[in-house]
Amino acid sequence: MPRVIPPTVEHDDAYFWDGVQRHELLLQRCATCHTLRHPPVPMCGRCHSLEWDTQAAAGRGTIHSWIVSKHPTEPDTEPRIVVLVQLEEGPRVVSNLLDVDPADVRNEMPVELCFAEIDGVLLPQFRPAVGS
Repeated sequence: MPRVIPPTVEHDDAYFWDGVQRHELLLQRCATCHTLRHPPVPMCGRCHSLEWDTQAAAGRGTIHSWIVSKHPTEPDTEPRIVVLVQLEEGPRVVSNLLDVDPADVRNEMPVELCFAEIDGVLLPQFRPAVGS
C-alpha cells in the first residue's frame, strides 16, 4: 500500500507540480498587485484580479507551527513531522520536516526546502537550515 497518493493535477495547480519536477517551489503571484499566495486560488484576495503568474520561492523560512503525526493503523511506521512553514516571501506552506528528531523541533526554527521522492511521488519537503 503506497504511503502517498499521487496528486490529481488540475489546470489551476499544474504550474506548481511542473515546478516540483524541476525542484522549484512556485508560488502564485497576482499579475496586478503582485501579492503572493499559496495554495493556488483563481482570484486575488487583495485586489480581486483573475490574472496571475508565478514566482519561485527562495526555499527558506521558519516553522510557524508543527505536529507529530502517527498513522493509527500503522504503529510500526516512523511518525511524520508535519510543519506549517512561514516562507521568507510571506505565504505559509504545509509540508513535512525531514532529518530531525521530533524532540528538537521548535517554532521559529529556520528551515530550508528540499525534495524527496516518496512512493514514486516527488514532493517538496523541508529540513532544518544549515547552521540552525
